[in-house]
Amino acid sequence: MNKSLSQPFFFQAGPRAVLLLHGFTGSSADVRMLGRFLEKKGYTTLAPHYKGHGVQPEELITTGPADWWQDVKAAYQQLQDAGYQEIAVAGLSLGGVMALNVALNNPVQGIVTMCAPMTMRTTDVMFEGVLKYAKDYKKFEGKTEAEIDAEVALIADKGMPSLQELREFIAQTRKEIDMIYAPIFVVQATNDEVIETESANIIYNQTESLEKYIKWYENSKHVITLDQEKDQLHEDIYRFLEGLNWAH
Repeated sequence: MNKSLSQPFFFQAGPRAVLLLHGFTGSSADVRMLGRFLEKKGYTTLAPHYKGHGVQPEELITTGPADWWQDVKAAYQQLQDAGYQEIAVAGLSLGGVMALNVALNNPVQGIVTMCAPMTMRTTDVMFEGVLKYAKDYKKFEGKTEAEIDAEVALIADKGMPSLQELREFIAQTRKEIDMIYAPIFVVQATNDEVIETESANIIYNQTESLEKYIKWYENSKHVITLDQEKDQLHEDIYRFLEGLNWAH
């Protein structure tokens, strides 16, 4: 390994905490700039890594949504154990689905979903993302093209059995979101090339929150937190958080 990989982070600032959740095949790097921005504004932020993420792709394909959900629950508990009683949650893509589940199972001040899927294209499309992650990871390690091709082919042969479980996890979340009452800000990139953008309308329309907002970012793609409108996104999320009913 010739470069350092992204690590989970815990930026402690004020008493208001935001749990930041990355996407499928992503890492805390997805939300690090947002974390730093909020830290400067006095918010504490914590971003875990899900099992199999930010590590060898051979590990990723042996994990599934049940593992990742455990990691999210542990991160929420970590904030509570550190003394944070008021927690908002924000997630990108799969992290947005996880954020909705956090809200379904725990008290939260507010929720931000960013390009979160409520429908999932075929598992084949998802697996292409896994193979891309594998290729990028091995390139990052400094391997030759021949080594990369051979190792990615092995992963392709093995497949990722848990992708069907991921589809079910997303479908189950969609069934339950009418039980969400916390304030919510739904963020969607207009040029999202990964998910069905109608997902944003589904979240906005089906959650029961009295306080809810939706915004479309016309010049962004799926990983909106790293795209050209990220500064505007940071400001919008900050404004949403500032409007929540915090005790401190």
